[in-house]
Amino acid sequence: MNNNLKSNVKKHIPKDWLCELRILYRLGIQTVSDIKRTGLVNLVIITTMAAILMIFGACFRTALSISSFSKELGNALEISVYLKSSSDIKEAKSEISRFEHVVEITTIPKSVSWDKLKNEMRLPNIDNPLPDTLHVKVDNPENLQEVFDNIKTIKSVEDMSYAKDLAAKIELVNHVVKTITFVVILIMALLTVTIINNTVQLVIQSRKEEIEIMRLMGVNNWYIRFPFIMQGAFYGFTGSLLAVVPLNYIQNGLNNVHKFFMIPSPPYAQNLVILVMFTMSILFGAIGSYWCIKKHLQV
Repeated sequence: MNNNLKSNVKKHIPKDWLCELRILYRLGIQTVSDIKRTGLVNLVIITTMAAILMIFGACFRTALSISSFSKELGNALEISVYLKSSSDIKEAKSEISRFEHVVEITTIPKSVSWDKLKNEMRLPNIDNPLPDTLHVKVDNPENLQEVFDNIKTIKSVEDMSYAKDLAAKIELVNHVVKTITFVVILIMALLTVTIINNTVQLVIQSRKEEIEIMRLMGVNNWYIRFPFIMQGAFYGFTGSLLAVVPLNYIQNGLNNVHKFFMIPSPPYAQNLVILVMFTMSILFGAIGSYWCIKKHLQV
């Protein structure tokens, strides 16, 4: 009953938006004050953060390009399907097209293959020994083996082939690139949180008495935490800003490599890298600050 009464009373209490804005303004001023208090150490922290983020951004952007190269090379792989002499090529094509992951089937009648072979080589006047052939394209190199096994079950198929070793190497490259990117993200997170944690700890020590007084006065915990969290986010944001400059040069270099090999660059790759870099740096910076104040102040 009392809880319902309290909730009803709270609903009728008007919110003082001006007061809340003043609190936010005060917290912002406190954040700026803490950053100024850190002094020249800010420059060391921001440049260190920028170096870490630049390495992360370079690895992430390169990983996107390598994945693009692997995908383009994988898309060129085809499964060659050779039909039995008594088979209906249209029926076989229709049957294969029903399988999952099949995106395109090219039909090559044996008469076309035989004419092409006779034009390239001097052959005696004999009957056409070549089979009707189907070239099957798959949506992803990882699905080649699955489609290969499915086509093998068709009765009209006499033989099949595809560059299995090349497909395995492409899949291995993609796996290695994903693993390296994940490891780099973990290292970046660890270094960022550690750097921010140590920096905020210095600020906490310089404001220890002030914080103790606020706690004795019953100040809300988040009022104490917020400036430190914002300071960590500030280091992540400014470090990302500096890291964007060298990343533009890396982007231009990778674009030239794509143009040289005539392989399209991943769409919005640079925008994606920048978005992920800013998001992760701000998030990890804030988390580092939060853990620090929670650990050392127990608020």
